[in-house]
Formats: sequence, C-alpha cells, structure tokens
Amino acid sequence: MFHLHRKLLLAFSGIVCLIACNRADSEVTDTLPARQEVAYDTTYISALREKGLEAAAFCTKKQLNTDYCFLLHMGRHSGYHRFFIWDLKNQTAIDSGLVSHGCGENSWGQDHSADHPSFSNTYDTHLSSLGKYTIGKRGYSQWGIHVNYLMHGLDSTNSNALGRAIVLHSWSQIPDTTVYPRGTPEGWGCPAVSNTFMEDLDERLKVTSKPVLMWIFN
Repeated sequence: MFHLHRKLLLAFSGIVCLIACNRADSEVTDTLPARQEVAYDTTYISALREKGLEAAAFCTKKQLNTDYCFLLHMGRHSGYHRFFIWDLKNQTAIDSGLVSHGCGENSWGQDHSADHPSFSNTYDTHLSSLGKYTIGKRGYSQWGIHVNYLMHGLDSTNSNALGRAIVLHSWSQIPDTTVYPRGTPEGWGCPAVSNTFMEDLDERLKVTSKPVLMWIFN
C-alpha cells in the first residue's frame, strides 16, 4: 500500500509540474507565431513590441499599410527566427522566419557572422543596411521562388539600397525551421528568406493597397 501511495504521489506531482511548465512556456510564447520552435527570450519580445509601437505611429503618419509591417531583429543570432510579420493593430507577431544578412568579407553562403553581423550603406561591401524601408515593386528573381521586391531605403543608413540591388527574395539554402547553434547562410546584403516563408510574404504583398514598412534593426 505504501508503494502504491508513493507511485500515485509521484504521478500527481509530475502532472502538476507539467501543467506549471506548460503555463510558464505559454506566458512567454503566447504572442509568437506557430512557425517559431524555440523558447524566445523576453528581452527580444520587449524590443519587438517597442519597435512595433513606433512602427504603428510611423505608418499612420506616412500613410503606409497600418495592418502589418515587417520587423527584422538582427540583434538576435541568425540561427533563430529574426524576420517577423508584425500585426500593428494588435501588436503581436503573426508569423516569423529565418533571414540572412550580408557576409561582408567572409565567404558567401556560410555563417561566419551569425551572432555579430556588420552593417553598411556603402557599395560593394556585401553587408546589409539598417533602417526603415518601404517594400516596392514586385519583380523576377533568379533565386528561390523567382520573386523579389524592391526595397526603398528611408534613412541615411540605407539610402543606397536600390543602387546596391538590395531586394527581398527567397533562397533555397535557407530552411523553414531554426538551425541554432548554426547560423543562416549569408548572402551579399539582401534579406533572403526560405521559399515557404517568401510564398507567405508574396501573398500578402500582392494584395496590399498601401506600401508596407520593413524595419531592419540591430
């Protein structure tokens, strides 16, 4: 009888622990999209929410799309999701995916700067540029699903984006799920995403009546 009571007590304790852990996890990840697979640091959630509020005000002032924007948090390791479709009305993430940054002087297609990317607005640096953009005309890409979107830089830190051929596109080397501790393959400065994620972005962008804000920050 003692052993039976002990087994029942252990089983009950395990259930309580599981419920408590799930509740704690849900408190951290309630606002995260289903595509995200790893626990997300609350520090980054706070940064996204801060940028999201600023983005909402900016989009209203500039008469951009006020339903959603794209927030790219390059301060996070590239093996985690850094590209967020952000709901501007409810201030929460709708979906997310991996995104590349520029390789600079490192080898193209590798992940040498996964946790310490550099940024530049200078030609031929092969680096990404920080700042706000509006998503422009849809065009053909030789990469991924063969779709790209022009990116119009709105700040002094990304004013050369068009001239540098920095565009939003997909790349078959970029997976859908997180790859940490490895990083996302690095390109020549474009924010490249997986083919599946690009299909989702494309469906949204094809039907928007107003330009969409993309904000790349570190």
